[in-house]
Amino acid sequence: MPEQEAIVFDPYEVYFKMRQDQPVGREGDGAWEVARYDDVRDVLRDAETYSSKVIDSSRENTRAPSMLFSDAPVHNRLRKLVGRAFSPKKISTQRNLIAERCEELMKEMARETRTDLITSLAAPLPVTVIAHMLGVTGGDMLEFKRWSDLIFGNIAEILFGEPSDEVMQAGVDMDAYFIGRIEELRKQPERNLLGDLVEEETEDGKLTDEELLSFCRLLLIAGNETTTGLILASVRVFHELPETFQQLKGDPALIPAFIEETLRFYSPFSQTIRRATRDVKLAGVEISAGDLVSPLIASANRDEKVFDRGGEFIIDRKPNPHLAFGSGVHNCLGATLARLEGEIAVSAMTQQLAGISLVEHDPVSLAQFGGPDKLMVNIQPLH
Repeated sequence: MPEQEAIVFDPYEVYFKMRQDQPVGREGDGAWEVARYDDVRDVLRDAETYSSKVIDSSRENTRAPSMLFSDAPVHNRLRKLVGRAFSPKKISTQRNLIAERCEELMKEMARETRTDLITSLAAPLPVTVIAHMLGVTGGDMLEFKRWSDLIFGNIAEILFGEPSDEVMQAGVDMDAYFIGRIEELRKQPERNLLGDLVEEETEDGKLTDEELLSFCRLLLIAGNETTTGLILASVRVFHELPETFQQLKGDPALIPAFIEETLRFYSPFSQTIRRATRDVKLAGVEISAGDLVSPLIASANRDEKVFDRGGEFIIDRKPNPHLAFGSGVHNCLGATLARLEGEIAVSAMTQQLAGISLVEHDPVSLAQFGGPDKLMVNIQPLH
């Protein structure tokens, strides 16, 4: 008797059914999940009705990246301070650093026939850039990535549950490292993002150690996770649609459009979280003040009412109004940086390799929040 094939969980099929049958719904007392594009966009843009202050008041001492989970005026003040470092003009100055680091990593990758994409490229590339912006020199860059992965990958437990000892220790270790850096910078200023923030004077005086720590946590997450997820998604597309690799090889001018379609098709952050500030009706469903609301970004980006043939990867799709980086006041701070790093990484792979594919295609692991811890790939060298 032949073995039965295992049923593969496909979140995009679930999203499709939700958009058709239950665009706003929840299980038990969980968060309301929002599946359609227009509704997701409205939730993301309406900061007054859908607050980013999702931490329960009984857990207000929880250590979390405060700018991600705050509203105006706190959010506006903090974003204004750090936003200057992420302007398109400022990010463009990082191009040479990104290209040089990518070149080093690709030379190593090209020597292998099989490697872990995360440790070979997807993690060390963005970590190097953020470390540079924070003035971190030497040390093991993967340690920063480990902290980021542990904290971001367990953000739900940090906010609403009981995080493990390992996750708590990662936060303690990261805070201790940056407290040491901040103390050094107060004695001997440096011209980098963290050094500038230490010296920054605001209407409320200088930033506190806790505010500075919140920036460091935010940068490690926003500056690393988005790019890592984008690189993994790009290689997933190359595996599933090998012709895209050859298309980019022959026409590198397609890379920016490829990046945008990859962001839409396999969004690095599949969902986010908000809390209703008042009773509100969404897609005909009554949501009560205080209820958690989860906009499903990955579902919105496949919505067939907005994207023609939304379930297909169209390399030169235009227009492409995806919500991969959110929308409204909380749109992703690292969007410009992630795009630049993604374009440089994809350009390097397509020009320096004959091909790249996944050793094992595991949709469940690839779809999990925060992505897999390891992703082995087959490398086809040019020569």
